[in-house]
This record gives sequence, structure tokens and C-alpha cells, in this order.
Amino acid sequence: MATLERADARRNRARLIDTTAVLFAESGIDVSVREIAREARVGVATLYRHFPTRDDLVDAVLQAAFDELTAAGARALAAEDSWAGLTGLVEETLSLHARNRGLRDAFDTRRGRERAAAMRADIWPVFAELVERAQAQGALRRDFTAEDVWLLFWAADAVIERTAAVAPDLWRRQLTLMLDGLRAPATSPLPHPSLSRPQLEQVGRRPRRSSQRSVSGSD
Repeated sequence: MATLERADARRNRARLIDTTAVLFAESGIDVSVREIAREARVGVATLYRHFPTRDDLVDAVLQAAFDELTAAGARALAAEDSWAGLTGLVEETLSLHARNRGLRDAFDTRRGRERAAAMRADIWPVFAELVERAQAQGALRRDFTAEDVWLLFWAADAVIERTAAVAPDLWRRQLTLMLDGLRAPATSPLPHPSLSRPQLEQVGRRPRRSSQRSVSGSD
């Protein structure tokens, strides 16, 4: 009997992860836990037995995406041409964002526990190092900062979100236009300084949508 119960529990966990992965990719990590449980054909209590909080679920469901982003960062650091490494990582990150709205939410918010936090902590210094290298090689304008990378992502993410149903690859055009403006030979004086790291974190904590569903999953 205990063996059957364990097998049933494993099936329920796998069904929850598979279902949540689809919902996160389509709708983001604020999807209601009631909807997740309904789509997975389990009770809400079963969901909470496996994942006591939504952030536990975020970590479990997005682990593969976190690993993919970490691997992209390693490839970028290995590139001899730092401009190619930096711009390639930006493009790969946005491509992941376009395919998986849940990763986008976890990437620029504080959602998720240890795994999501580790992903954010690992990827930040990668971008900072690539910015420094590209500037040292004379390819990137000197007044661009690592904090500006996040603003670039937010701008591109807005294009992804607004045009997904009409022109899902339009963000690539917008990204090319933005990156061309970062090349060192094309620089013009900037009218405003970069955000500081504390300012960036303050902006990042502001909700991107007007309504946020609660962790309890109430609709």
C-alpha cells in the first residue's frame, strides 16, 4: 500500500511540474495555484504538500531554464570577442524570455527561493564582466554600465509582451537597433547617468502588471 501511495505521489508531483511549466511559460509565475491544481487534476492541498509555497514551485519548475541561462553565460565568458559574447548572451537571454514568461518573471523579480536566487546572483557578474571586457576591447561605449543591461532587457521584454501574438520575432529587430547604439564608434553624450545598483533594485521591485495574484492562489 505504501509503495502505491509513493508512486501516486510521484505521479502527482510530475504532473504538477509539467502542468505548471506550460502555464508559467504562457502566463508567467503569478498564475493562480487553483488554476495549476485544476489543470493538473489534483487538489490544492496536494499541490501544497509537494510545494509548500509558490516560490518552491518556481524553483522546481524553472530549474531547466535556469540551467540553460547559466550555460549561456559560460559560453559568453568563453568567447574571445567580448562584444560577441555580451550581445550573444543578451540575445540568448531574451530568446529564453520570449519562450518562457515564467523565466522572465523570475529573472527580474525576487520570486523563487534558492535556485532562482542563485541564478540571479550568478548571472549578474557575468554581464558585468562582459561589459568591462567589451569596453576594454574598444567595442562598447565607455558610459554603458552593467545596470544598463537590465534596462535593455526591460525595454525588449515590453516589445516581446506587446507583439507576441502579432509578430513574435519583432524583438530581434528592436534588439539590433538598441545594440547598434551601444557600439563605441556610434556614441553621443548621454543626458542622464546610469541607475545605481540600489536604484535598479528599487525599480525592479515594482510590479510590472497592475494586479498581482496572491501566493495563496485566490482569484
